[in-house]
This record gives sequence, structure tokens and C-alpha cells, in this order.
Amino acid sequence: MLPDPIQDLIYALERLPGIGPKTASRLAFFLLRAPEDVSSQLAEALADFKTRLAFCQECFNITSAGRERCEICESGQRDAGTICVVEEPLDLLALERIGAYKGKYHVLQGVLSPIEGIGPDDLKIKPLLERIQRGGVQEVILATNPSMEGEATAQYLQPRLHSLGVRVTRLARGLPVGGDLEYADQNTLLRALSGRQEMS
Repeated sequence: MLPDPIQDLIYALERLPGIGPKTASRLAFFLLRAPEDVSSQLAEALADFKTRLAFCQECFNITSAGRERCEICESGQRDAGTICVVEEPLDLLALERIGAYKGKYHVLQGVLSPIEGIGPDDLKIKPLLERIQRGGVQEVILATNPSMEGEATAQYLQPRLHSLGVRVTRLARGLPVGGDLEYADQNTLLRALSGRQEMS
């Protein structure tokens, strides 16, 4: 019923995570009615997106094309003795926003997921182990998400990292600020109880 260019755009938008047919249709019709410069700017940004970005060869965070290492890896102000392991670049950005962590990072580019056929060789685990073997790292913080896949990835990494003689820590988990006990699930309550801290 719709002309091919609109239908093609709707199909393309539907492939993005979190966008269903209705949202894709709304976005396509918004772009149809929007001033020419809005759709042109979007098209130009999408065309340049892949060619102007690259992955850091040390931590696998996103960086500008042509750079071998990202700004964090090149910074002499960061503590090279601590590496925080995250799943995706978005997780790194979340930690950077709080401004409290001053170490370096390693982005796995995903998590172990046998159901989806993602194994250790599909992630940036080998480069992480090689980084640690080069020396200078005292602590590795496992900051994978508290999902089944994130936990499995942390459990897979822990003995391999420990065998390299580094301290392995995990982000604390528990009750969110502003949350109610009655709405917390059993695992969250158990983690909050076992990770309780002394009040000073």
C-alpha cells in the first residue's frame, strides 16, 4: 500500500533494537514531513558513522577513525594498574559520567551467551588476558551487568584473571536508592543482605 521508499525506510528502522512497526512508521512519516535538512543531516550522519569511527586497539572502546588508541588509553592521568571490564561502550560511558573511576577500561564487546552462539572467542577476552600478562595491572574490576549472561561472563573470567596474579573484584549489587524492600526480588535482597556494610 505504501510507496517502496517509505516501506524500505520502515523495514530498515524496524531492525533497530526497541523499535517496532508502529514506531518505525511514525519515524518514517516524521522524516517525510520534516524539513529537507533534517533528513539530509540524518542520512549524512548515517553514511559517515561507520567510516569515521574505529575501535581502540587496546581497550576496544569507540574512538575516531585513524587513531590506534582512545583518549582514555592514551591518558597519562589514568591509573594503568586498574582495569574495569565492561560489556559495551555504553557501560563505559555510564561509569565515566559519575567521574569517580580513574583507572582504565576493557570493553568485551558483548557477553557469553550459548543460546545466541556467543562464546569466549567471540568476545575480547584474549586481548584482556594478554594486557594483564604484559604486567603492571594490580586489579581487574568485573563490571558486567547483573544478568544471567553478565554473571556467566564474570564467572568465566574470574579464575582466568586470578591465575594471572591480579586482584579480581566485582561491582557491588543490591537495592537501588529510592527502592522499596517489598518490590525487590529475592536475588536482589540476598545480594543486598550479604553485601551489607558497617555504618560509621
